[in-house]
Amino acid sequence: QVQLVESGGGLVQAGGSLRLSCADSGRTFKNFAMGWFRQAPGKEREFVAVVGRSGMSTSYVDSVKGRFTISRDNAKNTVYLQMNSLKPEDTAVYYCAAGRYGTSQWSYDYWGQGTQVTVSS
Repeated sequence: QVQLVESGGGLVQAGGSLRLSCADSGRTFKNFAMGWFRQAPGKEREFVAVVGRSGMSTSYVDSVKGRFTISRDNAKNTVYLQMNSLKPEDTAVYYCAAGRYGTSQWSYDYWGQGTQVTVSS
């Protein structure tokens, strides 16, 4: 059973940083690629970043390249999203997901409940 719980969201000023965490309480974490998605009010959910099962492969949406870093610790069953140089347009609910490596939400079978990130200008 995969159960994903995100944490680390909050309110930050533009230019600041946050680190999101997503922990899986199950025993199969290492078998899944892990992705981060976000959904802003009135907008569709969009892909942010993905990391492969070993942590060696990563991919990012263009708008966060150079600012966000995805990583995972399979010993801790946790995936991270380090977010630097935050912008107001990064404001959204951020979701982690487990599934197959990809940028489409349809590649993922399991989702967390989401954590709010708000960036003030």
